[in-house]
Amino acid sequence: MRYLYFSLILPVFLVSACQDSTPGVPPQEPGQLVSATQTKEYSYQQLRTIAALLDFDDLTDILNHDVAVYRVVYRTSYRGDVTEASGLLFVPQNLQGTAPIVSLQHGTTFLKNDAPSVAGEFSGVELFASAGYVALMPDYLGYGASSSIFHPYYDREHSARAITDMILAAGEFVGTEGITLDGRVFLAGYSEGGYTTMAAAHAMENGAIPDYSLAAVAAGAGGYDLPHMLNAVLDGETYDYPAYIAFLIVAYNETYDWNRPLTDFFADEYAGILSQRLNGSYDDGDINPFLTNNIQELFDPDFLSALEDSEGELEFKEALEMNAVSAWAASTPIRLYHGTNDNVVPYSNSERTLETMLDAGSADISLISIPGGTHGSSLVPMLTLAVPWFEELRQQ
Repeated sequence: MRYLYFSLILPVFLVSACQDSTPGVPPQEPGQLVSATQTKEYSYQQLRTIAALLDFDDLTDILNHDVAVYRVVYRTSYRGDVTEASGLLFVPQNLQGTAPIVSLQHGTTFLKNDAPSVAGEFSGVELFASAGYVALMPDYLGYGASSSIFHPYYDREHSARAITDMILAAGEFVGTEGITLDGRVFLAGYSEGGYTTMAAAHAMENGAIPDYSLAAVAAGAGGYDLPHMLNAVLDGETYDYPAYIAFLIVAYNETYDWNRPLTDFFADEYAGILSQRLNGSYDDGDINPFLTNNIQELFDPDFLSALEDSEGELEFKEALEMNAVSAWAASTPIRLYHGTNDNVVPYSNSERTLETMLDAGSADISLISIPGGTHGSSLVPMLTLAVPWFEELRQQ
């Protein structure tokens, strides 16, 4: 199963204290634009035709701008050091008045060549730009300009920074293009993108980019409550997408410099497969068939026992707790979307997130159920509901 772009119809805060202080040379800081290279251009007539083909007839009347697509490289941070990241920026042409930003976050990708700025495919984000948004889709760390890094999968700080720093860089660039932003940011994403969207929302509400205000959040089928997600997987006898849970464990091992052999976590046979294939050159369709969906067989027995022990694998459990984005008091309107038959990220994860967010004091959050929806089939229904909601809020 390839990761979910919007095209299916469609991180840390510390910066190295030892910056280059050469006189006359500005310090390199997260959020700075490095480059913007135009890759494509669409006319609004082309985009209206595409929207009609995709059965987004309700959108055609608001698609009034040609769109220029740019591959943007910008500065962010990874484990305390400034580094470069990339993504796609979609800029409406001949815009009158001000524009909000919409950032759309893609789902899990195992194959580095599938990153938005590398694949360069039509993503559907172009439609938002034609409607008058400055739209962007980050690659995330570990892809594109930062492909030498192992992607910090389901890491709250790095996920948020990849988005908020690209927002800053996008604002810098469109200012040179004569576009005035209205300061509002809309966030949306599905699967891993749902998680990264919530991570960025939490960061923005805590002042990550004070010149921008968060207008609304639409998050679909993300594993927001990571301890709950792990327990749901372990409670089942089987899990049909073992590459996903393996990706998370290997990413934490890399991101936090645990430097543990994969045999600490996985049975020898599968540790060997993961060391060979979880490297960005294989899609999950080339990984899952070589693993087992039997939980007892996939993991090392001592690792499983330690997970069940309240005093076992504390470092791993603490990482899951630290990276959860499911229990904070949000003031921004948030809508969670989830298919009730999701077999990748359980629907109960969104139910639990709704409950804990309300308990924390969130002012305006709801869960929109997609009856019978699977992980693969619920993206389009989410968009048909989220896009009109964004439009309604934009007009206020």
